[in-house]
Amino acid sequence: MDIIVGRVVISSAGHDSGRRMVVTGADGGFVFVADGKERRLDSPKKKNIKHVRTTSDSVELEGMTDKRLRQTLRALSRDTLQESE
Repeated sequence: MDIIVGRVVISSAGHDSGRRMVVTGADGGFVFVADGKERRLDSPKKKNIKHVRTTSDSVELEGMTDKRLRQTLRALSRDTLQESE
């Protein structure tokens, strides 16, 4: 699956391991990710592409706020938990 802007990914390494984030940009072997809490949309974290797992979910970032991003990621996480039960 391609890593494109708006794709939801799960961090697989680092102190944020297991956390859902959204891709805000890409540069070579790195992606910039934000979760709306620890990493805001205006200051995303630069992360090695090898340290994220893609999901099938994506969000539209146009007009997105940090609060709405947190709510969206929380809802996606809840939906995934319910599907696995």
